Amino acid sequence: MKNDEQLQADVEQELRADPSIRAEQIGVSVKGGVVQLDGHVESLFEKWAAERAALRAANVEAVASEISVDLPASATRTDEDIARAVANQLAWNSTVPSTVKVQVTGGQVQLVGTTEWHYQREAAESAVRWLKGVRGVQNEITITPTASAHGVKDRIEKALKRNAALDAHHITVESSGGDVTLRGVVRSWAEREQAEHAAWAAPGVTSVDDQITIS
Repeated sequence: MKNDEQLQADVEQELRADPSIRAEQIGVSVKGGVVQLDGHVESLFEKWAAERAALRAANVEAVASEISVDLPASATRTDEDIARAVANQLAWNSTVPSTVKVQVTGGQVQLVGTTEWHYQREAAESAVRWLKGVRGVQNEITITPTASAHGVKDRIEKALKRNAALDAHHITVESSGGDVTLRGVVRSWAEREQAEHAAWAAPGVTSVDDQITIS
């Protein structure tokens, strides 16, 4: 395990290595494996990219982001313009169903409605993140699967065992209907996300509470 100073240096280097991030605008501190990011960026995409970069560093247990999005004058858009752009992006995205709707207030985009699968919910948010004028995205889309939740626990456990990037022996799955809870210990955020992805991919899943820790 790396100490906090080593982890801070790794995160800072990861930020500098990403060309989409102005690393000099972002402060990094680490306490007990938890990374704190602060500073100012010019787009929501850059904020997201910085958070993802921090998670890529080995031994990071969690990331707390206080990065603020300060749009330059050239990127400022009215809520009406943003809403129209978001609606167009969602309409042209083949993975996002027409049941997803959008509301915009002060540059903050709120996604509402329903999807059958989590990947559709993620696709809607991803389509919005890089648009000019967007200061934040609040994803309140509800998952309403048509498939039965019967056998969810067994299907997820088998999926975890099939995944070569995971040590499934250290992950436990609990389910109550379509509500799934993951527990255990993995080596990285990448593994944690693999486990969560496997859980969401099971038919009938409506929520995933990922309590897996990094060690």
